[in-house]
Amino acid sequence: MFAADGLSGPIGRGFLLVGVVAALFGALASITAARTGDKNVSKLIPRFAILLVVAAAGAFAAMEWAMITRDFSLAYVQKVGSWSTPALYNFAAVWSALEGSILMWVVILAGYTGTVAFWVRKHREDALSQVALAVMFIVSLFFFVLSFGPANPFVEGPPGVLDGPGPNPLLQNHILVMFHPPLLYLGYVGMTVPFAFAIAALVTGRLGEGWLLATRRWTLFAFGFLTFGIILGSWWSYEVLGWSGVWAWDPVENASLMPWITATAYIHSVLVQERRGMLRVWNLSLLVATFSLTILGTFLTRSGVLNSVHAFSESSIGPWLLTFFAVIVIVSIALIGWRGDMLHAPGAIETPISREGAFLANNLIFSLFAFVVLLGTVFPLVVEALQDRTLVVGEPFFDRLTIPIGLAMLTIMAIAPVLPWRRTSAETLSKRLLWPAWVGVGSLVLAVFLGATGIWPLLTFTLGGFAAGSALRHLALSVRRHKLLGLVGRSNGGMIVHLGVILIAVALAASNSYTHSQELSLEVGKTATFSGYTFELVDIVEVQTDRATSVKALVSVDGGKPYAPAITKFTKIGMNVGTPSVRTGFARDVYLTLEPPVRQDSGKATIKVFVKPMILWLWIAGGVMALGTLLALIPSRRRSEDDES
Repeated sequence: MFAADGLSGPIGRGFLLVGVVAALFGALASITAARTGDKNVSKLIPRFAILLVVAAAGAFAAMEWAMITRDFSLAYVQKVGSWSTPALYNFAAVWSALEGSILMWVVILAGYTGTVAFWVRKHREDALSQVALAVMFIVSLFFFVLSFGPANPFVEGPPGVLDGPGPNPLLQNHILVMFHPPLLYLGYVGMTVPFAFAIAALVTGRLGEGWLLATRRWTLFAFGFLTFGIILGSWWSYEVLGWSGVWAWDPVENASLMPWITATAYIHSVLVQERRGMLRVWNLSLLVATFSLTILGTFLTRSGVLNSVHAFSESSIGPWLLTFFAVIVIVSIALIGWRGDMLHAPGAIETPISREGAFLANNLIFSLFAFVVLLGTVFPLVVEALQDRTLVVGEPFFDRLTIPIGLAMLTIMAIAPVLPWRRTSAETLSKRLLWPAWVGVGSLVLAVFLGATGIWPLLTFTLGGFAAGSALRHLALSVRRHKLLGLVGRSNGGMIVHLGVILIAVALAASNSYTHSQELSLEVGKTATFSGYTFELVDIVEVQTDRATSVKALVSVDGGKPYAPAITKFTKIGMNVGTPSVRTGFARDVYLTLEPPVRQDSGKATIKVFVKPMILWLWIAGGVMALGTLLALIPSRRRSEDDES
């Protein structure tokens, strides 16, 4: 037993040291094989990759074992471990703080590196792929050194500690903590693969379209996990934080959104390079930006520079991450400048009213979106660093700037799928847009009939219907020609992802614009009404466990089963955490929170009620986007009908 003999720390540190060595020699072997073409050296690369995976998995297993057995000889277990933490949350506690989150990054990155190494060995063992592996080994080396040095979870703590406080209470009261961080990291870390191949293309001068084809599915795979991770994070925020919202433009939320924006732009833009050989600099820049933003996001969330419910405490890894970020940006820009003459496109955009023109406009809009989010996130930090004063950039800034950008995106989503390559006529365009336009008009009429008001939400509903009509037209044509197989492939999967994005836009517009809230003072046995609903306080109960005491108000909505908003005090931390209770419906949610103070024997409670339309459709949209991404990953041998060329 690791814990019984105090071996968790030495074993974990040993595995991390092995990982450092494996990453270093894997990088050297990959560079040597790329330069010399030596087959004997290239055979060593998968072996170093295996060693890397074993080292990462061994370190992670040692940490899990230390947590499960409560090995309080380790400082990390002293910080986030507790005998009273339930097994599920104790398992997830490994990634609940700084050092464990970096260790999870190491494990996932090693998994990607090992998988790519064997994929290269089987499918395309050439200099470009070997340089790409060298880049991945170098990135792995950095994170292994980070985990072995300033973010080491296996450092011994003070002697004599027999128990700890457990994880942050916000991370031990909802099942999503098991899934949201790992899925988000699978997306974050997965962007290393296309970045590595982009750098390899610049280093080797193989700047044609071959490297794009090699990384296409890797990019979609990472994009899918990043998307689903962000959706689950919004769900967690809604279910746990008690503010009834799903997105607050919190800096740590923004840190995950920015690479998603640039990755989305790349997935669209790369189609132009594959088809016409154009936008090469755009595509390389978008991949560099995506990977760089994952590192910047890690710096923001792990260095302690931000005050956020999601961020971890101040640490010493900030300078490491910031230096690594700077190196990535400088080296990438230098390589793009060095290969500038080779990046000239063989063709040009003949007219803005074409598929190429739409994708270029898409790039500009997404770049503006990413810049706005980056500015609003980083500017307060710059002001604080230069002027030593606190500046808060809140929701009004982001909403004012991003709502028009979102509407522009919906417009592009409506028009781009019907555009042919090179050029089109006004007659063809109007014919193809007729049905989608009628869907948009119908959406507006329906929204007004249901009582919707306000220029921004009505524009969102109209353009959402317009874009949905365009995506459905595309899918209908494909299914008519190829039956259900018409839904398979990157283009058609992309249209399903579009439908998910449209659902999110419409649901956010509805929930943000038409939410109603009210505080209700309830007494046991008496009813109150709000927004067409009847609320009755059935009882107030207190539940005690080894780790916490919860006071719950049992509230019946419209005479149905009682819901139980609660306030929980975690005894070892001394922190009160409110837990909302939600009655979910297709049309609207009834969201209940219990307001302090409350006493079990008082027979009274103050409940805050939020009536929020269309929230469920946000989570449905996440499933639709996941389905679309999965369909896009399935190979399709036919050329996409969406070209309509």
